[in-house]
Amino acid sequence: MGRTNKLGLSRNDYKGRPSTLCPGCGHDSISNQITSMAYEMGIEQHKIIKMSGIGCSSKTPAYFLGGSHGFNALHGRMPSVVTGALMANRSLSCVAVSGDGDTGSIGMGQFKHVIRRNVPFVYIIENNGVYGLTKGQFSATADEGQYLKYYGQNDLPAIDLALEAVVAGATFVARSFSGDAKQVQTLLQAAIRHPGTAILDIISPCVTFNNDISSTKSYPYGKENEIPLHEIQLLAPDYVDAKEEITVDDYEEGEVITVDMHDGTHILLKKLDHDHDPRNRRQAIDVLEQSLREQIFLTGLIYYEEPRPTLADHENLVETPLANLESDAIRPSKEALDKVMQSLM
Repeated sequence: MGRTNKLGLSRNDYKGRPSTLCPGCGHDSISNQITSMAYEMGIEQHKIIKMSGIGCSSKTPAYFLGGSHGFNALHGRMPSVVTGALMANRSLSCVAVSGDGDTGSIGMGQFKHVIRRNVPFVYIIENNGVYGLTKGQFSATADEGQYLKYYGQNDLPAIDLALEAVVAGATFVARSFSGDAKQVQTLLQAAIRHPGTAILDIISPCVTFNNDISSTKSYPYGKENEIPLHEIQLLAPDYVDAKEEITVDDYEEGEVITVDMHDGTHILLKKLDHDHDPRNRRQAIDVLEQSLREQIFLTGLIYYEEPRPTLADHENLVETPLANLESDAIRPSKEALDKVMQSLM
């Protein structure tokens, strides 16, 4: 009998349907790591939902967690559907997949506002710099000056979605590369435990329309130029301790520090050649601006902040899913309605 997790399930039990994406697509690598993450963590699939918008990336929820419910929203409107689902049932976890077009163009407004509201879910951006589903036009994250055979030169500056997330107030922002399976899975495990909006901007090469080495979104470029900010290891203890403010002391190159997460897990960060403190918002913005300006491909945990109240906290939602509430708990009494009417007179 093959290896099973704490639920007695094999990794194959967490797979979805066979992929219909182009062979070698980076999106399939991300789907595989979501599958591995859920298997390793022993997630009960009926307790996690998978959401997406429109595009190649948004097809991928069909390819992982076959035992979970999923929903394809309208183009750029995935955050609204996630908000509704998690407000109706705050006991659910959510992995949502979007693309650089779905998020950075038509969905930019929704991207900013779901971060502002701090809806607790994992927001994965599968970023390849093109609209692969409609034959490879430039997206909002395409490199300035990049040339494509069928679409000419892109003269517009790129939008950095990780930078937009930090500026918008996200409390968990990371960047990775679909070809770095170990880093992707570790960041996924940390993100799904985070009690807030967790943004993962994952460079995911389009092998059909945007895989020339001159593109910073290509597979050859990623393998050749990826510079991890840290070596990352996630440790999960058998207990969950009390929530306290998260701080990180200064540490030297080569030294290992521990970032304590609020569910009792820990991320171990070993400083490499970049002096980066993921607790420093100003430094996160600076390193992303440098990365964008100099086209440096930095990956890893970019920013982590003590979680702030979620939208459900602000709205004082009960823990019980709204659909499971008894009618007397959701229907105002005559006395309560009379009081409201009197206040309007």
